[in-house]
Amino acid sequence: MPEAKKKTTAKAKDKAPAKEKVVKAKKPAKAPEATEPAETTTVAMERDQETAAKLAKGGSFIPAIGRRKTSIARVRLIKNGKGAVAVNGKAFDGYFKTFDLRTQVMAPLKAVGQDTSVDVSAKVAGGGIRGQAEAVRHGIARALIVLNPTFRKTLKKLGYLSRDPREKERKKFGLKGARRSPQWSKR
Repeated sequence: MPEAKKKTTAKAKDKAPAKEKVVKAKKPAKAPEATEPAETTTVAMERDQETAAKLAKGGSFIPAIGRRKTSIARVRLIKNGKGAVAVNGKAFDGYFKTFDLRTQVMAPLKAVGQDTSVDVSAKVAGGGIRGQAEAVRHGIARALIVLNPTFRKTLKKLGYLSRDPREKERKKFGLKGARRSPQWSKR
């Protein structure tokens, strides 16, 4: 009987180091994905600097893109303007009918004091009228940073630089909507 116990303990000792080797071999190496966002950020910063340099040499406008829900706004900020804002070829008062939407569009310009010194031309498509207004606001804020990087602190604090990620949730099968279930009848 003592011999049988010795054999089982010897087998257990042989198996233990093999498990450790397997665990050590399965450790994943660090992924190179961590370096990609930094490279992308530097490329974007270089592009912004190039745009600012072109503008200083006599470029006509600063382009930017703003997004919200399914709306995409292509914004052009024209330096040395009079404060005119045009959306899809119309004056923004005619395009955005409500006071609330007009104040949202002008908010980044007023926050940095550029509402009377630059012109804005925007082409916006997709989504509803509120999403379009917020997309134009996002685009204007991005263009203002290229115009003057010191505006970034003010605009970031007010939340105009962050792209609002909230979008409509998709409808699921077996349900009436994204979350609404069919009406339940007891009898």
